[in-house]
Amino acid sequence: VVNAYTRPKTEKYVEELAEGLKAEGFRARLFIMTAAGGIVPVETAARFPVRILESGPAAGTLAATFIGELVGENNLISFDMGGTTAKVALVERGQPRITTVFEVGGYRFKKGSGYPVEVPTIDLIEIGAGGGSIAHVEMGLLKVGPESAGADPGPACYGLGGTQPTVTDADLVLGYLNPDYFIGGEMKLQRELAIKAIEEYVAKPLGLNVVEAALGIHDVVNANMARAMRAVSIERGKDPRMLTLVAFGGAGPVHANRLAEQNKIKKLVIPLAAGVATAIGMLASDVKFDFVRTYVARVEEVNLEMMRSLYEEMEGEAVSLLKAAGVTRMELERSVDMRYVGQAYELNVQIPDEEISPSTLKALEASFVDLYEKTYGFTTGDPVETVNWRLLAIGKVPRVKIKRAEEKGKAEDALKGKRKVFFAEYGEYVECDIYDRYKLLPRAFIQGPAIVEERESTAVICPKAKATVDEYLNLIVTLEGG
Repeated sequence: VVNAYTRPKTEKYVEELAEGLKAEGFRARLFIMTAAGGIVPVETAARFPVRILESGPAAGTLAATFIGELVGENNLISFDMGGTTAKVALVERGQPRITTVFEVGGYRFKKGSGYPVEVPTIDLIEIGAGGGSIAHVEMGLLKVGPESAGADPGPACYGLGGTQPTVTDADLVLGYLNPDYFIGGEMKLQRELAIKAIEEYVAKPLGLNVVEAALGIHDVVNANMARAMRAVSIERGKDPRMLTLVAFGGAGPVHANRLAEQNKIKKLVIPLAAGVATAIGMLASDVKFDFVRTYVARVEEVNLEMMRSLYEEMEGEAVSLLKAAGVTRMELERSVDMRYVGQAYELNVQIPDEEISPSTLKALEASFVDLYEKTYGFTTGDPVETVNWRLLAIGKVPRVKIKRAEEKGKAEDALKGKRKVFFAEYGEYVECDIYDRYKLLPRAFIQGPAIVEERESTAVICPKAKATVDEYLNLIVTLEGG
């Protein structure tokens, strides 16, 4: 239903995109990112638009995975905060977690609260928490989002007609953002408009001063995002204290240090060009096609001949599509969705690359029970059944490569000035060092509190944190105790 509803507009949009690029002299093959973390030819995306739902956030998770690989970390929380939403995902052993049922419009991270779309999707949580999220008082309580001011009129400080206070307005009042260097100085932020909006809509209704109200907005949106991080880690059986946080997006690095503190994460990685890091994810992806056939049966009752026939059919389709996409290096991965009899949700279990036999089925059942216990903390002992037999066809393409920076440097060489910034630890504004991100070289060391500015984003390093720059120009933030 979702595919049929979205296909006409998607086909028109994709056709216009392809024609526009061609008119600009683009001659390469055009691919579109999918929600499962692969790329497909533009023709496939137009036919199956349901597969490109949440493809942007999926690319962000791939970017976090790629960056984690560079810094030697493969168990991560990917955190992408932009203007409207924040996206959080779990990466385990260097692979983003995949779900076969994605819910659109879910409520408070609860399963079954959204509209289910049954296509393979990177398992992420998206909430209405971005730079443009509007702060308001409801029944005496401060709330932030999910309503957003968008880019037009945008936050009050944009001076484009917006009057309601947003997260960006609060961050500006607290000193985290440079009013003269937003988007590299292309847009000047108006602090007085941010103060006016916060005072009218938050401070006065709650009996606070403007700074207290701004800090409240900052803290509330952080609390919302911290809960999302716990949902993708603790509720998936993972301890966030054992994970590394990779933060990007236009607003992500402003808030990431506090989120790491709240979840007791000891290591935070902020890549260079964090505001556009999602693009790296697209360049680090392979061509991927997903195939599925439903065959519900208890494990001991699976008809092996029928199952082999299903895979022969899917593998034939897969090879044809990969060849049509111009791919020569191929990999085929088999898996099966399994569940306890009577349950409505499945877990995906990888099938070994071997001839499937009765012993293989027993091993799959054991793997399912083990995965279920790791995910939910218990097992039921009920009979296990198979539901969907899946094939992932991967066409290997050249991956983006990041060069190591050869030159070394000191943080003092990147110091661009000082600014008064508010930190809750001090309860007041303090003089804070401001660094130019583009002048920070490997071995540079920064002791918090500090602000690191680049064109598309700003990184806040809190008082109890310290940061270094690695050979790939990533900012590695270590929190107290790390």
